[in-house]
Amino acid sequence: MSLTKLMRPLVRSRIPTSTNSYPSATITPCLARRTYAMQTPGNPVMEIFNRRVKHLQKDRAAHNVEESRKTDYIKDEVAMRLCERLLDIKRDFPQVLDLGANSCNIARALTTPMPDPASETGGTLEPLASRISHLTCIETSAGLLNRDMSHGFNEKLAITRQVVPDLETLPYAENSFDAVLSSLSIHWINDLPSLLAQVNKVLKPDAPFIAAMFGGDTLFELRTSLQLADLERRGGVSPHVSPLADVRDVGGLLNKAGFKMLTVDIEDIVVEFPDTFSLMADLQAMGESNAILHREMGPLSREVLLANEAIYRQLHMEEGARGIPATFRLIYMIGWKEGAGQAQPLERGSGQLNLKDILGGGSFENK
Repeated sequence: MSLTKLMRPLVRSRIPTSTNSYPSATITPCLARRTYAMQTPGNPVMEIFNRRVKHLQKDRAAHNVEESRKTDYIKDEVAMRLCERLLDIKRDFPQVLDLGANSCNIARALTTPMPDPASETGGTLEPLASRISHLTCIETSAGLLNRDMSHGFNEKLAITRQVVPDLETLPYAENSFDAVLSSLSIHWINDLPSLLAQVNKVLKPDAPFIAAMFGGDTLFELRTSLQLADLERRGGVSPHVSPLADVRDVGGLLNKAGFKMLTVDIEDIVVEFPDTFSLMADLQAMGESNAILHREMGPLSREVLLANEAIYRQLHMEEGARGIPATFRLIYMIGWKEGAGQAQPLERGSGQLNLKDILGGGSFENK
């Protein structure tokens, strides 16, 4: 949401209407106008991220195909973990939307056999693609979206790729999809409440929205070390890592958008890098570089980079480790669109079990 703009009144000059003293005079009313700002119709939107810059970053990442594929390790892993949550939903999904598909990492995960948790011999389950009739993948970068069109997973699932101007406006009718999936894309959305409301609208009744996004503590090591390096070498702090949503806010956003039976959990993936230069190079190759709207232009100075390397190692490198850790905090969320026959929570006080019985007859009284 954007900052509300002040309304300035239109100032008019007061002209006497009586012409008794000067009967021959012709008085022409004149208006002294002042310019003023007016809020455009609709809810105000705060622009945090520069969508054009993010689009260019994704295009640049896709241009270097081999390097881009090498750095897909986080996106591929998160897509697999996201799709595993579909195993608990015993139904087919004729039409599924992949919101912010990147290089179709979810499509690749859906066509990969899943490990069978009930098997003691390491068996696998049938790929989830067998339960999906059609997958629509949308992305802002054509280069990234079409990067892996020649790979084998495209033949195992009916996929439609669609390039959209931005991910904040969904060009679909109400009740269009049986499920909406999104992996590592919606953390770049400026107006997340509006997007979630649109997702709820395009879902069919009693259909799930399953998503994963980077959370607020992602790359906290890099964030803190860069701030200290900036302060030491330049005497001030400039944001070099984009702000991210906190897990405590996600449940409220889903509930406000109309989703029911919410599930939100977090998971940390720690990746070890030889140095901070390798970490930053990988982030650039992923298309995950800083895209704050009013960020400082130009590359970091050599002095700040060297100071950041030393501070990072001093603060965060574990004893005996070969490299430095980088923490990626993942927020997973599941929300269901309200529908007829959907399971509902019990009313308060309607429980049939006594907590004292569950605790073995214990008492809550202080002793």
